[in-house]
Amino acid sequence: MGEQNRLREFIKKILMEYAQYKPSYGDIEVQTIFDTENDHYQLVNVGWNGNRRIHGCVLHLDIKNGKIWIQHDGTEEGVANELVRLGVPKDKIVLAFHSPYKRQFTGFAVE
Repeated sequence: MGEQNRLREFIKKILMEYAQYKPSYGDIEVQTIFDTENDHYQLVNVGWNGNRRIHGCVLHLDIKNGKIWIQHDGTEEGVANELVRLGVPKDKIVLAFHSPYKRQFTGFAVE
């Protein structure tokens, strides 16, 4: 399996695990979005809580230039830590939700 496919499998595994956790309120569906052609991956909540519409991104990851770019992380633990536990080296993970300047201080890849 090539490196790109390996990164895809890690992302899919994590998103599928998070998709098992349904919010305890409202009528909310947790959706996984896998765009393997363009390497964009998301976990979103969609539904209603009473009269209030729920639609929001929990996780958004991309694969660019052989690295996982975490565009948004709405988890408590941090998806980067989970990727590291699965065996993804820190230099293959970009915390894209931080400015390029701040990334140098994270211990992860800058770009």
